[in-house]
Amino acid sequence: MPYKERDINKMYYTMGEVTEMFNVNASQIRFYEKEFDILQPKKNKKGNRLFTPEDIENLKIIFNLVDEKGFTLKGAKDYLKNNKGDVKENQKIIDSLEKLKGFLVNLAQEL
Repeated sequence: MPYKERDINKMYYTMGEVTEMFNVNASQIRFYEKEFDILQPKKNKKGNRLFTPEDIENLKIIFNLVDEKGFTLKGAKDYLKNNKGDVKENQKIIDSLEKLKGFLVNLAQEL
């Protein structure tokens, strides 16, 4: 039976890791933290922000609404307040479709 690597899920991500994930400046992440109530990263004794996987999911939702769908910040806040459950479900679907797309692209390259 071949060895199957497990996905390593971190408990906390640093600001540097988050900025790399989203390809944005730290100031934009800090700004979104102030603007959106759903984004609540922990802070250590030094004051460094530590983002949980839930914070990462919330950031994905925020970036999807603001950058891809073209919502204003106020519009995105209102949309999140009124449709919180639907938004999280939609983001899960988007994530799974992106994984499927990546798999299909890799498969096409191998052929």
